[in-house]
Amino acid sequence: MKYFAFALLCTLCLPLAAQSDGMTLLTNGKDLSNWETYGGEAPYEISGDTITGTAVINTPNTFLCTDRPYKDFVLELEFNDDAPLNSGFMVRGQWRQQDDIRRIYGYQVEIDPSARGYTGGIYDEARRGWIYPLHYNDKARTAFRHGEWNSARVEVIGHEIRTFINGQSAANLIDSLDDSGLICLQVHSINKDLAGKQVRWRNIRIKDNATKADQMQAVLAPVENMMVNHLSEAERRQGWRLLFDGSSTDAWRGVKMGAFPESGWEMADGELRVLAGNGGESTNGGDIVTKEHFSNFELVFEFKPTEGANSGVKYFVNPELNTGPGSAIGLEFQILDDEKHPDAKAGVMGNRTMASLYDLIPAKPIDIERRKDYRINDWNRGRIKVKDGKVEHWLNGYKVVEYDRFSQMFGALVNYSKYNKWENFGRWPAGPILLQDHGDAVSFRTIKIREL
Repeated sequence: MKYFAFALLCTLCLPLAAQSDGMTLLTNGKDLSNWETYGGEAPYEISGDTITGTAVINTPNTFLCTDRPYKDFVLELEFNDDAPLNSGFMVRGQWRQQDDIRRIYGYQVEIDPSARGYTGGIYDEARRGWIYPLHYNDKARTAFRHGEWNSARVEVIGHEIRTFINGQSAANLIDSLDDSGLICLQVHSINKDLAGKQVRWRNIRIKDNATKADQMQAVLAPVENMMVNHLSEAERRQGWRLLFDGSSTDAWRGVKMGAFPESGWEMADGELRVLAGNGGESTNGGDIVTKEHFSNFELVFEFKPTEGANSGVKYFVNPELNTGPGSAIGLEFQILDDEKHPDAKAGVMGNRTMASLYDLIPAKPIDIERRKDYRINDWNRGRIKVKDGKVEHWLNGYKVVEYDRFSQMFGALVNYSKYNKWENFGRWPAGPILLQDHGDAVSFRTIKIREL
């Protein structure tokens, strides 16, 4: 009898315990008076604590947003959407007037029922595109449950944004672009085949003014740090280090010299810049390479090409092979203005375009139906990952090239390329990282690497 009374008492106490965690509902249970619509004209309705959005044609993305901004918080909610409707919700969302609509932009936590499986990834809506795709954390791509209610938790504290889907750590982002903003629910713009599809959210709760003490103690997804020339403590623990920190070129030297070039390159405003020359290959300041050699590694870099520019980031470079004019020999992540530079139309099937493995494998987004995105006169993010011969190129959040440098296919590609005269090209055990001088102005920053 005492056990029954104790159990009954505990059951009666559950609602109080749920409230004692500091979370409060963002819905009032009767109407949407504390929410506001931005963007398109897709309708939202509320029933109890459930908000339902319905997709309609001929209208842009529609967002239902809180009536005030939030800075540091923990957000928890449940969601259920009709596949294949894509959706999401904004944290620290911003808005601007665009023609006759108020356009929402900023951090969006993705709801993605497609085979891509990016639910819980972070998309920078109407700004930078994907900043944390779940290719960075492949095991999280199966956390979403189709046709069921799913739970999401988002911790937005300081510069950190962490997402969890059904308890699985999905995204782990560090960024400083927005420090407060709206919380918004999204109904995506659609074609006519998706008209009437719905997405639902319920039990939308928030803990405002959250601190690091409110963060979950869990095994987290890999860190993606977008702060300029900065390493987080988590990255340092994972072995990341800066090859360029915005203030020193000590890690670099000219390919054909023992020191950093005295002309043709400059360091200013936290950027490493190759200056415009005559458009020739390595005819101004010349290529620069790291003083260290690398084998298995992950390299991240930001780059800003000018209009019509040509450059590249090379790896597994052998600086001794080409002692005459021109660039040093190595595998190359191509940097190119595909629209303005004629080299984009040379080569075979686009294998000299932006982010391609130059002259060997054209860049094409993998696992997603999306064109290759990049920006001229603005910052782009490149990533090169090498592990036991497996190589990946990433551009602005999309994996665009993958290959095995020890495979027969790679060998065949080399044999029919400009590199066939270099014995064992691309298969050398180690080499430096190279930034190319191709006579055009390109800026670099946040160059970091970890050995795998």
